[in-house]
Amino acid sequence: MIDQKLLSILVCPVSKAPLTYDKENQELLCAASGLAYPIRDDIPVMLESEARELTLEEKERLASKTK
Repeated sequence: MIDQKLLSILVCPVSKAPLTYDKENQELLCAASGLAYPIRDDIPVMLESEARELTLEEKERLASKTK
């Protein structure tokens, strides 16, 4: 579980956009850059080299949640 205060100040290092917490996959998602950053041992890994690209389906789902 990620702290809401921490989530409110973290931004994507690529796009500088806000992030969305995906509890099920333990990732922070960025709709702007289309990247998912892993959370390991309760610590967000905010490195572009560690991020994975979101699938088209994930991007669409994320976009519908942020509207």
